[in-house]
Amino acid sequence: MLELRQLTVLQAIARAGSMAGAARMLHHSQPTVAHHLAALESHLGVALVSRTTRGATLTDLGELFLGHSEAVLDRLSSAEAEVKALARHGVATLRIGTFPTAGAHVLPRAVAALEVRTGVRVELHEAEPPELIGGLLAHELHCALIYDDPESPAHELDELETVALFDDPYRVVLPASHVLARRRSVALSDLADDGWMMSRDPDEPGDAALRAACATEGFAPHAVLRTDDYDVMFGFVAAGVGVALVPQMALVKRGGVVVRPLAGLTLRRSIRFVSLAGDAPPASRVLLAALRAAATAGA
Repeated sequence: MLELRQLTVLQAIARAGSMAGAARMLHHSQPTVAHHLAALESHLGVALVSRTTRGATLTDLGELFLGHSEAVLDRLSSAEAEVKALARHGVATLRIGTFPTAGAHVLPRAVAALEVRTGVRVELHEAEPPELIGGLLAHELHCALIYDDPESPAHELDELETVALFDDPYRVVLPASHVLARRRSVALSDLADDGWMMSRDPDEPGDAALRAACATEGFAPHAVLRTDDYDVMFGFVAAGVGVALVPQMALVKRGGVVVRPLAGLTLRRSIRFVSLAGDAPPASRVLLAALRAAATAGA
């Protein structure tokens, strides 16, 4: 009957290149290594290792069997890690929702830290906040990163536990040829006659904040393009079609545009970690701590 110790002995011989080296690698005596190898060869009825004065090498049959053995050992190692992760952290795989800019900027470092600390695997699901909230309520996701209006949040529900991580300020993106492009900051009232790149979702927090701020200044923003793709927004701004209000995390270096803060006005969105109240696996708390650390490091 095959034993796992026999497979690990064969693997160690292949890696060390000698019986003595395999014994040291496995913290066994050399006779113990020889015993397990002999038992394996006897079971299979073939020679797996060729021994000379210069060391030990695998025969062709040994190499063939080693390939299958390592696949078995790798599979067992993965199974062991998953069982331990499930026992300690509540899940073997943590299903995380995220919106695109968070997925590009703050989440990767936190996910890497989670996997190193816990061994928990991760599945990422990218969508906008309403869909992510739906995934949480349907128990399709364990936790999610969303953005919301810090003053009038739309996604605070009794079923959810929400933790504010940080605020992401909005900036105005202007064509480089714009008459206000040389100013250090731009007053919103000076953009009353400009066309705006806006979201396809009328309830998107940035658009809602823009409409409210413009109403205070006595005008309504005129949408000349509706898209949720920031690359498209930047392209049309660079072409001089209009201006855009873009969160700091979504800003990229691009020719033909300038980025300016709003004069005397701070518009922002709140980046939040959301999970089901009382039903989040322990691994989500590890992720939350890693997200806080990543947000602090990126501040």
